[in-house]
Amino acid sequence: MQQFIEFATNHWDLFLALLIILLMLSGTNLISVIRGIKQISPAEATQLINHQGGIVIDVREDKEFAEGHIINSLHIPMGSVQQRIAEIEKYKQKPVIVSCRSGARSGTVCGWLRKHNFENVSNLKGGVMAWQNASLPLSKNGRKK
Repeated sequence: MQQFIEFATNHWDLFLALLIILLMLSGTNLISVIRGIKQISPAEATQLINHQGGIVIDVREDKEFAEGHIINSLHIPMGSVQQRIAEIEKYKQKPVIVSCRSGARSGTVCGWLRKHNFENVSNLKGGVMAWQNASLPLSKNGRKK
């Protein structure tokens, strides 16, 4: 431990760079934790959808959504969510799962929804990529808003 402290003090610039890189790598999760946004796995998302009537809001752009999305997800691109918040007010009482490609954009949208009093909001950790990696199906048809 003493050597570590000595290294950190002698090479503070390298140590600072390491800390910055670690924070950047964990940034999405760190911000979500600070905001109180729940991160859920694809398996947890399917449980919410199948057993609690959870709704998935996909915040990716049109082209990304058309390439494949979670079945029955609502498509509201991130840039439109704040202007269209009234359209999704009816889902306030349901579990809301927000998804994007990797989980970064959806984390931001979760924060916006929390500010609009959506209590049961979750971010799909790893986004649609994690959904695919879990061998869960994607659809090219669905509700488009």
